[in-house]
Amino acid sequence: MPFEIPEDAIEEKFLAASGPGGQNVNKVATACQLRCDVDKLGLAEDVRARLKTVAGSRMTASGEIVVTARKYRTQEANREDARARLAELIAQAHIRPAKRKRTRPSRAAKAKRVDAKKQRGTVKQGRGKVKVD
Repeated sequence: MPFEIPEDAIEEKFLAASGPGGQNVNKVATACQLRCDVDKLGLAEDVRARLKTVAGSRMTASGEIVVTARKYRTQEANREDARARLAELIAQAHIRPAKRKRTRPSRAAKAKRVDAKKQRGTVKQGRGKVKVD
């Protein structure tokens, strides 16, 4: 289920990019900086918390996610790349982590561990200084 990002939540800005493009890089602003206002996405509270974790440093203090795409030579390709990366972040935030089931070692496993420790202790004790009578 891909998450639909509302257009009013997104703001795009094009900047001069580095990377491939030759002299074209110096003339045309091809890099796309996408800003998404998380408040306008209407996410559940748990999804929002996971999105903050997943986004990391890409999320600003004001609650915006900033994605910069400069991989391609054209504005359109970079725009699509930025939108795809934003959608991927939001999709990852929607995945609920599996709950950890607490387990306990069996009595036999505990006994086996203690026996191994005792055996190791006797081996180490045998390494002491030799007494000459």
